[in-house]
Amino acid sequence: MKEWRPVKGNIMTRWAAQFDPAAPLPEYPRPQMVRRQWRSLNGLWDYAVTPRAATSPEVYEGKILVPFAIETALSGVKRPLLPDQLLWYRRFFTIPDTWKDRRILLHFEAVDWQCDCYVNRQKVGSHAGGYVPFTFDISEVLAPGENELVVSVWDPTDSHWQQKGKQVLQPESIYYTATSGIWQTVWVEPVHADNYIVRLKLVPKVDNEALEVEVFTRSEGRVSIAATSEGVEVGMIEGVSGHKLRLPVPNPHLWSPQDPFLYSLKVDLLKEAGVIDSVESYFGMRKISAGVGQSGHKRILLNGKPIFLHGPLDQGYWPDGGMTPPSDEALIFDIEKTLELGFNMTRKHVKVEPRRWYYHADRLGLLVIQDMPSGGKNMLAEDEIVRVMFSNRKRKDTGARSYRKAWRESAEARRDFEAELAAVIEHLRNAPSIAIWTPFNESWGQFDAARISESVKRQDPSRLVDHASGWLEQGAGDFCSRHVYVLKLKKPPRNDTRIYFISEYGGYNYQETGHLWNGESEFGYAMFPEKAALHEAYANLIRTQIMPLIPHGLGAAVYTQFSDVEIETNGFFTYDREILKFDMDLVRALNCEIYEAFSSSA
Repeated sequence: MKEWRPVKGNIMTRWAAQFDPAAPLPEYPRPQMVRRQWRSLNGLWDYAVTPRAATSPEVYEGKILVPFAIETALSGVKRPLLPDQLLWYRRFFTIPDTWKDRRILLHFEAVDWQCDCYVNRQKVGSHAGGYVPFTFDISEVLAPGENELVVSVWDPTDSHWQQKGKQVLQPESIYYTATSGIWQTVWVEPVHADNYIVRLKLVPKVDNEALEVEVFTRSEGRVSIAATSEGVEVGMIEGVSGHKLRLPVPNPHLWSPQDPFLYSLKVDLLKEAGVIDSVESYFGMRKISAGVGQSGHKRILLNGKPIFLHGPLDQGYWPDGGMTPPSDEALIFDIEKTLELGFNMTRKHVKVEPRRWYYHADRLGLLVIQDMPSGGKNMLAEDEIVRVMFSNRKRKDTGARSYRKAWRESAEARRDFEAELAAVIEHLRNAPSIAIWTPFNESWGQFDAARISESVKRQDPSRLVDHASGWLEQGAGDFCSRHVYVLKLKKPPRNDTRIYFISEYGGYNYQETGHLWNGESEFGYAMFPEKAALHEAYANLIRTQIMPLIPHGLGAAVYTQFSDVEIETNGFFTYDREILKFDMDLVRALNCEIYEAFSSSA
């Protein structure tokens, strides 16, 4: 059996050389709902690739480092998984004696795409969907001593209609290497045998000086909820799980990018004998809304005050880990550097990050526009794509013909998208950093966007919705959202009362020798051979195109992009995050100019 080692060939990050392959990504994976006892199953697993029709292999090919996808250097394998293949994982684990007489939950933070899970040769569950966590109760199949865990994964990538973001089997231009199999942490935890807390739903009610809390438990029970501020209790309430409870938060300390204050939360599940389960969480008291500013234009409001959102498009890819960060420090680096550049927002582009990324955004004060990973496909002819891009003319996204052009003619595909969208919202809704949901991007798999926008609003009325970022405008949601590359930015259309949002622009390209994905290829929207020309063009773009639109209603803008990704070399940073290609002081100063211009004309 082959031993594990990182596969060389492309650039790597500094963090790849610093972690222990016996314990990769060892941090607690669910900071939004913490229990003290848990055990990570990350590390070296056996792996095998078989035909899709095959059963569990008797012999495994080698070692794979979980949670890195098989296509990545850090997995130790770095090979594609084809649509007619299955990827098999196996490892052995033991349960501590101190967990005896408790239920044992097996958690997968993310597996792409469809998986079956077996413990001691007994199937414990299946799951489809690559972007949300799932859990199996494995209590009934555990044995004393060593237990065998086997996982099989089928991932058709872009040969199927499922949500996959920018993953493709043949990477090119703006489409990247696939992520197949386990790509986030796998872990186990013990819970009470009779009842336990499953999840929390937290909704800040700033105007009412309260936090609305729903505690979901395995079966109904009494709960006690307490909020503290820097160790001092500010509110407490008891009630019944599964019901909305209002926790008082008097004179709330409001969360904002300038002051990302977080309250601590403790939730106890009670029984006659006392507390049988306890979890710790946190929340931020903040309100996201839309309203008309003094200029008469619709604006984004944070805590009732107009705010201009400016930030980079953030794809969340790494040259050595793909969609999986090489370390927690790497996640923090991206967020801190975004803030150091003077941005107050990032657009998390057609990807859902590990929960720790949102925790860091919450505590560091970075607002987030969260995209839904796209599925289906854009089946429009190339000339029609160009017309839609540059004219922003409306085209229906309802009915059989439109469904076919989005690879959504299957009712199953449409149902799957809506179910996963709802699951993503529930998964992330407690993060105070998230301000805007984006169901669709540039027509990729887009269907019924107006109806789906309303559905998102009903599910989560506490945030704004960019219903169709870029091309296939349907007149819905909170934003008139445009992607503009190469062409000059324009004023918002007349008689559109929504917030004007340049949701993608820029994409200026500069290659940093020695820090390229494959050493030669490049993709971008405007090429610059020298940094001085790049800096001058960026400053000119901000001062002559972005800032003049603010008095005319521009309320937010997203620059493409935070870092290079594979052959795209249009990032502020190189793909390995080693080189900032822009001048830090210049970008910060330009952001200050933007915010000052907005303050004087909001």
